[in-house]
Amino acid sequence: MSKFKAAVFDWAGTTIDFGSFAPMGVFVKAFAEFGIEATIAQARAPMGSAKWDHIRAMMDMPAIAAQWAAKYGAAPTDADVDKVYKVFVPMNEEVVADYAKLVPGTVEMVENLRARGMKIGSTTGYTRSIMERVLPRAAEQGYAPDNLVCADDLPEGRPGPLGMYQCFVDLVAYPPHAVLKVDDTAPGIAEGVAAGCVTVGVALSGNAVGKTPQELAAMSAEEVDALRAKATEILRAAGADHVIDTVADLPALIDRLDAE
Repeated sequence: MSKFKAAVFDWAGTTIDFGSFAPMGVFVKAFAEFGIEATIAQARAPMGSAKWDHIRAMMDMPAIAAQWAAKYGAAPTDADVDKVYKVFVPMNEEVVADYAKLVPGTVEMVENLRARGMKIGSTTGYTRSIMERVLPRAAEQGYAPDNLVCADDLPEGRPGPLGMYQCFVDLVAYPPHAVLKVDDTAPGIAEGVAAGCVTVGVALSGNAVGKTPQELAAMSAEEVDALRAKATEILRAAGADHVIDTVADLPALIDRLDAE
């Protein structure tokens, strides 16, 4: 048995979609529908947020806001965010299942945690309609968490704590310091911090690195170290108590924390 009662995981970049690729091209394509040029780097910057908030953050970027004002005669409003969001969601629904491959070691990690008596929860910046495409693909590969809280399930998403509060209820897991929040993005880590959980960032599989396992394997140790350091800095700045490479490393971290 562990002193932790549950672990709550993010999805893209954490348990599925190594490198967090599914939304990137869709954000670029959605903005292109409105005649706005967005880059992959701009699309990655707010990753982990609810997708409406993500689009709002992109529209607030000076380069994108300037393009919008030049084309439409005014700075982008929340109503404009609604328009892009309405285009984005069905696009993302169509492609997300293609990127729903589990991060290596996820199934074994979950089995290890369950053997300790821990519940397995999940939150995401994806909407429920998007996750309906992901859940069957994950289950086919052997991953079925005990709950799912989506970005549009509650009045407020990340970086606020409401998603984690719902996990406490769904999993019957408390107090907060007995729950691990595992995530690859700053908003996802902040969600765990806001709820009072022990937070664990995943560096190499996540959005900040944005590489496939094959791309990482082709790099030198020094190049990988540099990417790990960059991602770790982002996660630590968001409040991560611990940072690991991928979820496959979580059992070893729990062993260490249980021994302390």
